[in-house]
Amino acid sequence: MIPLQLSEIAAVTGGTLQGADVRVTSAVVTDSREASPGSLYVARLGEHADGHQFVGSAAEAGAVAALVSHPVAELPCVVVPDVQEGFARLARAVVDRAPQLSVVGITGSSGKTSTKDLLAAVLADVGQTVAPVGSYNSEVGVPLTVCRVTEDTRYLVAEMGADGVGHIAYLCRIAPPRIGVVLNVGSAHLGLFGSREAIAQTKGELVEALPPGGLAVLNADDPVVSAMAERTRARVVRVGTAADADVRASEVSLDPTGRPSFRLHTATGERQVRLGLFGEHQVGNALAVAAVALELGVDLDHVVEVFANARAASRWRMEVHERADGVTVVNDAYNANPESMRAALKALAAMGRGRRTWAVLGEMRELGEGSTAEHDAIGRLAVRLNIERLVAVGDGARAIDQGAKQEGSWGQESTWVTDVDAAYDLLGRELTAGDVVLLKSSRDSGLRHLGDRLVTGDADAGSGR
Repeated sequence: MIPLQLSEIAAVTGGTLQGADVRVTSAVVTDSREASPGSLYVARLGEHADGHQFVGSAAEAGAVAALVSHPVAELPCVVVPDVQEGFARLARAVVDRAPQLSVVGITGSSGKTSTKDLLAAVLADVGQTVAPVGSYNSEVGVPLTVCRVTEDTRYLVAEMGADGVGHIAYLCRIAPPRIGVVLNVGSAHLGLFGSREAIAQTKGELVEALPPGGLAVLNADDPVVSAMAERTRARVVRVGTAADADVRASEVSLDPTGRPSFRLHTATGERQVRLGLFGEHQVGNALAVAAVALELGVDLDHVVEVFANARAASRWRMEVHERADGVTVVNDAYNANPESMRAALKALAAMGRGRRTWAVLGEMRELGEGSTAEHDAIGRLAVRLNIERLVAVGDGARAIDQGAKQEGSWGQESTWVTDVDAAYDLLGRELTAGDVVLLKSSRDSGLRHLGDRLVTGDADAGSGR
């Protein structure tokens, strides 16, 4: 955080100072448990609790001030009509106080977090870099990330998610990007948006926000994304395997562990790349990172070196764990949509050559009217990829099992179980040395915790038992 007097925070948020004009020198937090000496506590009205109830706890943890919608006794505060709007204005003020800062915005239906993590790894050795923790990509997560910027920060990587039209435009007003990356337009949150056209409209808000001197990095292999070139004033660089891509991958292959290699073609030269990450879908993410890095003046050899050493930095994204008994657990269950589910199954098929493969799949949420058909298609794909054992978990995943059986799977090849406990019991009985098991679902379907239990052997972890 760039140190600010509470009176300065009142000025930039349009609020009223109540109490002493203290100086905020540490983190801005929305969780009182994360406060530390010098912190500013933002008392948001959350889904389950009113943050004003925890001002005292924040004070006990070291917070020196609070951003609130009504005066509080425990801390000096700035009172604003709308805490979220005040929070957004504060974050924008931090950006405006860091003129040396280059802001990179990343959006897409899938791959945002992996791309963000990889870009942050590339930039970290070049200059002080701030990137989100996990998937902090919302109206709360973006300002929390922005407020970590200091006077010495050179790069801010802002992951930008959305649940509706206008959301990314809002985030771009908080953290105005000079470089914008659109990875893909898929089916994630289709139930919330109503149509793919609405998803595309929203993702394109990122490139519309770029200045004339900025750069839009667009996926050449996704026609909807590639067409967004017409919606931006910025220069455009297309990335992908398409022949006309400016930053291109050719000769893509997967090694026996599922790690991709490819020939990287750029305007500044070609390199052979071996990614340390798992799955062919990571190639497109890496191309986007390479395009951004080159725009920021990063040496191409450094980019390739970081790619080779990269590992999953955020939880539950293609985490690969080798158990002592010879079972490989691939936990990719933080989120899921049809596109990312297909990519994960293809990665499993590559990793499982010569080994028995298990796909443990849960519901892909927020897909709207097409949900049953999309789940059915995933079950059919698992059969076509010769995944040997399919376990569909929970009511929302029944159609996966049904699709597999319609495609030609029978008997124990495809199984439906009621919940994660039943899945854990089944896997505990039947996994044997050499097996590779993938766990993939939307976050709230709970399979990420099942993956943790399979790794640790703790039957009760995250189970609710």
